[in-house]
Amino acid sequence: MPPGTTVRAARNDLEASTAIRELPATLSALAASDVSLAQAAEVARAEERVPGSEAGLLDLARRSGLGRVRDEARKIVLGALPDDELVKRRQDSRYFSHWVDRDGMVRLSGALPPGMGVGLMNRLDTEAHRLRRSATKKERFEAHAADALVALLRGRGQGHALKAEVVLLLDTRAYWRGHRHPGELCNLVGGGVVDVEWAKQMMSNAFVKAVVHDGERIQRVAHFGRYMKAELRTALELGAPPDFDGPERTGLSCERRHNLEWDHVDPVANNGPTSYENLRAKCKPHHREKTEQDRQAGLLDPHAHGRPSRRRTAGGIHELARRLARGN
Repeated sequence: MPPGTTVRAARNDLEASTAIRELPATLSALAASDVSLAQAAEVARAEERVPGSEAGLLDLARRSGLGRVRDEARKIVLGALPDDELVKRRQDSRYFSHWVDRDGMVRLSGALPPGMGVGLMNRLDTEAHRLRRSATKKERFEAHAADALVALLRGRGQGHALKAEVVLLLDTRAYWRGHRHPGELCNLVGGGVVDVEWAKQMMSNAFVKAVVHDGERIQRVAHFGRYMKAELRTALELGAPPDFDGPERTGLSCERRHNLEWDHVDPVANNGPTSYENLRAKCKPHHREKTEQDRQAGLLDPHAHGRPSRRRTAGGIHELARRLARGN
């Protein structure tokens, strides 16, 4: 066994070598030096768990490095698991340990499910980059990351490091159904496949950015919160084409053209997105009147009719999906 190789790694390599012998195409590609041994091992492991994945992974291995093959193999294997099995496997595998090495350094080791780990790592990386930018003496990034970890644990992180920003890709069909079918995405960027129920729970407490696509092109983007990007404000202030005669005011009796306010037709508190379709210009009196109408209708009360607060939550995706279904 080569120096520095763990027993577990050696056992995995041995098992992979055995599996490769059962795959003529992979064995042939390895003999022709089209793929490396490590790539062939990843192909064999994936084929063993998800039969039929060998050809695609071999093609990828011939065109790219080990990292891409490993990522794709992991995505294939985890994507084939039922959500409940995926959750159990990750829960059972999580751990954290620490010890002191021969130099007196405190060593850490652990494994976290994506829902716990990705946000934490994003915060850690953000703080490490901030520390490195402000340092008078630039060190290895890993050294700044160590300082960042201690800073976060002591509650001293700054800026965006205090926010665990994660990006979730979720197929609306899986969202409606509550679980994935083959070919449907429910992925945490940087963490791979996650289960749909966990995704829903996370989204209930998040600022949601919805991106609708047809598999080839992005068709629509909507943010479910109050913040209005400069590009959106510009489009609204231009008015409707082809005249572009300024913001269209709602209410035929209103002649005001200045000091207008932007009203969410479907209120943010009721899952209304901050989008071009959901914003209208109103003068201050008419805006107050509309707000009072929304309040009386129970759209601003998070506890009306026994409903929990849904402000800035994934509920807005329901309305977006409905609009798409209607072709709007």
